[in-house]
Amino acid sequence: MTQRQVEIFVVGCPRCDEAVALVQQMSCTACQVQVWDVRSEQITATARQKLEEYGIHRLPAVVVDGALVDCCRQQQPISRDALAAAGVGQG
Repeated sequence: MTQRQVEIFVVGCPRCDEAVALVQQMSCTACQVQVWDVRSEQITATARQKLEEYGIHRLPAVVVDGALVDCCRQQQPISRDALAAAGVGQG
């Protein structure tokens, strides 16, 4: 079974909450989910570096195995289909 690293970048908005809930619903045992709340003053240097590295300009955003999910890259709402295409929930 292939492990998938799923990272969700949020700012605490309703869309962010929906994105986290959707990823959690779709995740399987092969998905390791990390939520990065970037509104915090305590945001780590790692989280800041990841935002830049992944080219994230709009939140919420989901990254699977180091690649920004297509819907996030195209600045569209996060969808079940886009997450599935990125491998979320496929163990």
